[in-house]
Amino acid sequence: MEPTHSALIVAVAEAEPAVAVHRDRLDLAASWGVPAHITVCYPFLPPSRIDAHVLAGLRQAAAGVPAFFCALTGVGWFGERVVWLAPEPAHPFQALTAAVCARFPAARPYDGLFDEVVPHLTIGHDHPPADLKAAAGAVAEHLPIHARVTSMRLAVGTPAPGATWSTLEEFALG
Repeated sequence: MEPTHSALIVAVAEAEPAVAVHRDRLDLAASWGVPAHITVCYPFLPPSRIDAHVLAGLRQAAAGVPAFFCALTGVGWFGERVVWLAPEPAHPFQALTAAVCARFPAARPYDGLFDEVVPHLTIGHDHPPADLKAAAGAVAEHLPIHARVTSMRLAVGTPAPGATWSTLEEFALG
């Protein structure tokens, strides 16, 4: 299947032991091979528009944000539909999003649906609230989860059942 979408993410491998079993059941992106992550910008540009110039711009955007440490410290909710983990500090993730959007104004996180982009690592979404609450409780027992963030990843794929996403490139933070 030819990729139709792209995303910029920060993979958080340190979170996998705590969230993988829940994401496998409750987050469709996990079935696509997308690791536990914090989204920088989704959707980004259509894969057909990603060229050497775009990759160079992403490299510069990432280089403008220093590598940093963070901790996933608490469980958050968007209504009763999405359960997620909050990173502290959040501002480096916001800085990455701002740097990307400044270079690529056509790339609006979540298609511009939200006034404020809240950095988060999704545990699950669009499942019965009781299932999401059970996952939240189980993951909370593992908090805080400490991570070192050194890169941003450009992934491409199709948001459809049976799809597989792949990494196009990793961009080192400054």
